[in-house]
Amino acid sequence: MTDLATVDPIAALQAAMLQLPQFEPQTEHLFHGGLYCRTVARPKDCLIVGKRHRKAHLYIVLKGRVGLVNHAGEVAQEYPAGSVIACEPGTKRAVIALEDSVCMTVHATKAKTVEGAEAILVEPEPDSPFLPGNRLPLKELT
Repeated sequence: MTDLATVDPIAALQAAMLQLPQFEPQTEHLFHGGLYCRTVARPKDCLIVGKRHRKAHLYIVLKGRVGLVNHAGEVAQEYPAGSVIACEPGTKRAVIALEDSVCMTVHATKAKTVEGAEAILVEPEPDSPFLPGNRLPLKELT
């Protein structure tokens, strides 16, 4: 069996990050009209590797400027505040905050809870240190 981290550089980056203390980003959740909006604040230089999404969704940069990290570990594309990115199913991003930033994802779902939305919208990741809603278990908090 092949180790995913040896095949996928984003997975390798995530595996390396898991060896470091984890940051729990300030995350707000809003459910309305069949939509789930997740807003995440991130300080400058914060690198976040998200989970693989199962469904198409929107990624919006509300404040600041972020960079999408490619498979070579370089900032491949910069997105300033006001950018709206259409994301396809299977999307898994590594994003670095080039300035203090706030980003939002918008998902169509009938779910009414964060746990329900995550069960529908993202692939399970047994190695993820995060509970639903970007929360770290109490033992992980730094």
